[in-house]
Amino acid sequence: MPQEAGHPESRGARVAPVWLPLAAIALISLLWGLTWVVAKQALVYAPPFALAAQRCIGGSLALLVIVKATGRRLVLVAPRQLLAIGLFQVSGFMMFQTWALVESGAGKAAVLIFTMPVWTLILARIVLGERIRGLQWLAAACALGGLLLIIAPWRLGGSGLGKALGVMAAVCWAAGTVLVKRFRVYHVLDPLVMTTWQMLIGTVPLILLSLLVPERATVWSGSYAAALAFMALGSTAIAWWLWSYILEKVPAWEASLSVIGTPVVAIVSSTLLLGERFRTVEVAGMVLIGAGLALLVLMGWLAARRQGVAPS
Repeated sequence: MPQEAGHPESRGARVAPVWLPLAAIALISLLWGLTWVVAKQALVYAPPFALAAQRCIGGSLALLVIVKATGRRLVLVAPRQLLAIGLFQVSGFMMFQTWALVESGAGKAAVLIFTMPVWTLILARIVLGERIRGLQWLAAACALGGLLLIIAPWRLGGSGLGKALGVMAAVCWAAGTVLVKRFRVYHVLDPLVMTTWQMLIGTVPLILLSLLVPERATVWSGSYAAALAFMALGSTAIAWWLWSYILEKVPAWEASLSVIGTPVVAIVSSTLLLGERFRTVEVAGMVLIGAGLALLVLMGWLAARRQGVAPS
């Protein structure tokens, strides 16, 4: 069973301040939560595959600029593994996510895609041998139970294609998450460099797809350029980088459960910006998710105390 205890980066993860991964999780939840509203508006100007390709092209360019500005070298390590990560977590996820956004609408697509913590749990157990122990079961139950209340699958309608696409996007993200964790067991690579490579690799199939599939032309405007800039820089380049960082610090299943705070941000932003209203069941779901995340934070703090690390 793969273990991270002897890995150089795992030893470094033990002495990292507890608040750093928590801050990264909070920022990712904010960026990805707002993305659903921005993407819904952007699809008015661009077709789905073109939007996915343009978003990832912008994200790749932004990451290359950051790599250059920070003096890092774009070293290629384990190209086959990086190819698999890029195909799953960038190409597959972005393709199915954006397509599902068209077939099912923003809310339904987001609901189905955020089943990814469940798929990560399953894949991490099979591939990484990670286990859920003790109070982690309660945290997982609270978080997933809250997610279930928010997504309310019994209320979903629409085509079977849209639902299948949402699930496929979730599985692709979960597979990429587990592959990243396994990669870091055997290889040392700067998270920013790794994120840049997987974005560059994953963008190529999206460009080919946008060129081969007949779609309407993109209508360029100031509003679309602003939306594309936010998605390319914020929710793609920066968020993907932060995700790689988070995966260095916590187990794959815990990382995925933590970022399910994203649907809460999506609901709040859609209410404020699009005029959507909360249902009582959604409020109950947010409370449950908050309880699950709080329990995860408490367990991390207690674990740091037991290891003699100051949780600052």
